[in-house]
Amino acid sequence: MTVLDNRALNRATLARQHLLARTDASVPEAVAHLCGLQAQEPQEPFIGLWSRLTDFAPGQLDDALTGRTVVRTHLMRRTVHLVTADDALAWRARHDTMLRQRVLATYRSELAGIDVDEVAAAGRAVTADQQPRTMRELVQALEDRWPGPPRRALGELLVAALVPMAQLPPRGLWRQRAGVRNLPLATWLGRDVDPLPTGDDDPVGQRLLRRYLAAYGPAAGADLRAWCGLAGLPTAVKACREELVVFRDERGRELFDLPDAPRPHPDTPAPVRFLPAFDNAVLGYHDRSRIIDAAHLGLSVAGHRTVLVDGRVTATWTVRDHRLRISPLRPLTAPEQEAVRAEAQDLAAFLDEGVEDVQLDSAQ
Repeated sequence: MTVLDNRALNRATLARQHLLARTDASVPEAVAHLCGLQAQEPQEPFIGLWSRLTDFAPGQLDDALTGRTVVRTHLMRRTVHLVTADDALAWRARHDTMLRQRVLATYRSELAGIDVDEVAAAGRAVTADQQPRTMRELVQALEDRWPGPPRRALGELLVAALVPMAQLPPRGLWRQRAGVRNLPLATWLGRDVDPLPTGDDDPVGQRLLRRYLAAYGPAAGADLRAWCGLAGLPTAVKACREELVVFRDERGRELFDLPDAPRPHPDTPAPVRFLPAFDNAVLGYHDRSRIIDAAHLGLSVAGHRTVLVDGRVTATWTVRDHRLRISPLRPLTAPEQEAVRAEAQDLAAFLDEGVEDVQLDSAQ
């Protein structure tokens, strides 16, 4: 069985994530291919798309959000994601159990003894008038019946688990600072959430697996679970196994992939790319060694914006006081410094935040 080292896996990831070469895809096409973008920080998807799309302009994502072709909703890992409307409706029911379990685990004592089905029914009744509400307003409508749980716990149970919700614009629009207003997905999109198909071969899980591999493969089952947060996907892997190709990584893990997916030569040059906080390319795996060193794993979950040099997380970056500051994690060669500065200048022009200086620090 062919063994793929970290560099080979890195180049495959970059190719699938449109980070080896920018793509001419539209915003909805790119969001669909990437299986969504993590979006709890509302402005970060703009940077993620700028690094992946040719001639990306912020208004393109604004139009997709206001035009309801993409939507902000809780989905993978109980995290707010930007996904296409079609994927939100197709995938939500498969995530329902996980979403409930994660909220109930987080607020185990606060929600002990609560009848979640009754809360769900009450939440649907409140939102039946099709009026957007903040989480606080939703909780206020229910707290007479459930006065015990803290508002935060009851609110998250409603908006992140029990009632499939969309976070409405202007939340998530370019340079907009807007609170979260929730409306049921079915109301916002004008279509019901797809029911889970019957049968024991997990057809929705199979589609998730194929889509995940197209954007992240080759990958192990543990990587797939880490990305979506779902249990039970071995059924989908088993059902798809004969159509997949199998590799091993340097640790001996079994990796699955689509037969015709791109796997560039490990020596393929990789351009500098600036990534937003919580980017898919870093967080989409259980084993992230293909793109980030073990010593720097904490950066990937702490919300640091990162810079890829030769395909790996090599620096962090911030914009503050009209300065784009880059902090390398290792010494950079002169050509690397030049490439980082050039991409930083392009990023500064895109952000259009009055950046007057690009500062490249010495390695920490």
